[in-house]
This record gives sequence, C-alpha cells and structure tokens, in this order.
Amino acid sequence: MELFMMSDFGPGSPFWLPNGMALRNALTDYWHEMQARFGYQEVQTPLILSRSLWETSGHWDHYKENMYTTTVDEEDFAIKPMNCPGACLIYKSKPRSYRDLPMKLAEAGLDHRYEMKGALHGLFRVREFTQDDAHLFIRPDQITEQVTDASHLITAYYAQFGFPYRVELSTRPEDSMGSDEDWERAEQGLRDALESMGIEYVVNEGDGAFYGPKIDFHLTDCLGRSWQCGTIQLDFQLPHNFQLEYIDSDGTKKQPIMIHRAGFGSFERFIGILTENYEGKFPVWLSPCQVKVLPVSEKSRPYAHEVAEKLAAAGIRVKVDDRDEKIGYKIREARSLDRVPYMLILGEQEVEAGNISVRDRSNETHVAELDEFIAQVVKENAERVG
Repeated sequence: MELFMMSDFGPGSPFWLPNGMALRNALTDYWHEMQARFGYQEVQTPLILSRSLWETSGHWDHYKENMYTTTVDEEDFAIKPMNCPGACLIYKSKPRSYRDLPMKLAEAGLDHRYEMKGALHGLFRVREFTQDDAHLFIRPDQITEQVTDASHLITAYYAQFGFPYRVELSTRPEDSMGSDEDWERAEQGLRDALESMGIEYVVNEGDGAFYGPKIDFHLTDCLGRSWQCGTIQLDFQLPHNFQLEYIDSDGTKKQPIMIHRAGFGSFERFIGILTENYEGKFPVWLSPCQVKVLPVSEKSRPYAHEVAEKLAAAGIRVKVDDRDEKIGYKIREARSLDRVPYMLILGEQEVEAGNISVRDRSNETHVAELDEFIAQVVKENAERVG
C-alpha cells in the first residue's frame, strides 16, 4: 500500500510516503478533535533539551542508555525520549492556583529511544515515534474524576475502531516514593474510576511504577494478539523533582499530582495495528485514497478529471487512473492493491448522462448523481464511518 519505507540511513525511523501521510493526517485530525472534546490544551515541547533537565527528571541517571546525546558549546544535550519533563517546565513557567487545576496538556510529541537494531520491526518497534501524550496536573481530590475522564477518552478511541480491550491496575511496588496516604488515596482513586465506569480489571499487586500506580489498557486485534497501548499513570516523583507547586484554598503551597496519559501508545504502532486489523481496507475516513476514478477509455478521461476535481474540492481524497490499460485491470488493481472504498467507473454512457457508476468494496455497482455521491462521502468523513 506504500504507506511508509525504511532505510539503512535511518534504522528504526519511518519515512512516511504520500499514502501513509494521508492516513496519518486523518488519524491525527481525529486525535486533535478528541483532545478538544475532552478539554485538553495542546502544547509542543522542544526536541533537544539540556542534560540538567534530564538530571532533574532522573532520566540521565536511569534512562541514559536509551537516549541519544550530543554536546553543543561544551554543554551536554539529549534528544527527548519522552515528553513529560517538558510538560513540567510549562506548568512551572508561572504561579499556579488550586483554581487552575486540573491543568490538562496534550502533546503529539516526537520522541527518540535507542533500540537494538535486531529488535526493530516495521512500525511496531522503532527508534523514532510520535507519542499521543497528555500530562494532567491535579489536586488529590481530583484523582477519581480525572482518571475517569481519561479512561472515557481511551475507551472511546478503541470503540471507534472496534477493538476489544482488557484493563490492568498495578499497585505499589516495594521500592516506591510517596507516603502511605498518597498511595492509598491514589490506588483507591483508580479503583473508583474503573468501577464507576463498570470496567472489569485485573490487579497486578506490586507492579506499579516507583512513582505511582497505573492503569494499562490492552487492546486485542483481529489475530487475537494483545497490545498494551493505553496507559494512565499517577506520578508523585516528577512534581517533587521539579518542585511543582500550587497555592491551595487556604493559602498554603501544595504539590500537584501528575497523570501521564496515552491512548494509541504511539501513532506509528497504532497505525501498524490498524493496517493489519483492517488488512489495508481502512474505513472511508481513514483510507489514504477514498475514491479512485477509472476512465474506461481515452474519450472519458477529460470527464474523469472533471469529476476528480469536484471530489477534491469537497475534501475527498481522490486519484485518477488514466493509464492506457484495460478497465478490468484497473479495477483489480484498485481493489487488491489500493483497496479503495469506492471506484468510479466512467465510460461514454456516464459522460453523456453526466452521472457516475459507483463500485464499492462489496463489488456492487450502481449509477448515481455526482453531487449525491459527494454528499454521502463527505458525511461518512464527518461521522467517521464506513
């Protein structure tokens, strides 16, 4: 389907081709819409940040072997492997009040992590990826409410694509930071959120991160494989490391709790999962090419391009196959290689009548008016169906 390519000049770093970018942009547009719907503010943090930041976050001491580092003007820098320290700097950029919380920052952040070359695998295991990240800064009394909200967002993603999922709750490990009270409140908040939504879950005792408990969402694809994509992690450590504060209602300084949230995991891996799950037959709104226009002969080529221009003007992704090939060959290629939702087969009869012959994935063909067909596809795009 020519979605992406790899090169030895950049192992583990996908080169997105035109078809892949069309798909990726459609998925990204959906992601942007969902962030706005759930009340997130989008941000973007720098790709390269200084060693001192990574020392503050703890990554320099505990994650450096997975980071790409360099020296500029005799100062050490690293390409970010994750986005959370940048979110902390944004939070700390000015004084915060309890009224400002929750502060919900979303970032489609480009990250780089070193993976051994032998472990790299298509879009599923890469060195460069875009994390569908969010970082929430909340008060302790907001845990259940905000975890519930984040869970609704993640489960909405999976419902959109028809993925079943299972949920795991991981609790306090032996080596952890934070008080007993913090952990008890956090773990109970996660339980309350899941139970309020009626979500069944399995408890992994002692398998939480040292900085806080977490919820992991494992989706199941069409082959029955399990993929850990979504996560909601509570974090006491980074707010402590960065000395984050807010002024509470009684005028005292308090430390916020940080929530890390991801739904797709990364755009790259999620697109890989979607591609295999749909076997390339993406829903209309995701399809790189939504309509392929197939003129039967040279005489119908001008009309084919006229039709394509009207489709493109309506925001529909369209291609014209005006090669000097038999129409049967064009149809087979559009169906088996491009896997387009719709083909428009245009011969002299359609030219004379000023209409179109539409063939869908069921191989059913019907005659339609162009304006009606455009309205149908525009609606399918807007409603993200098909």
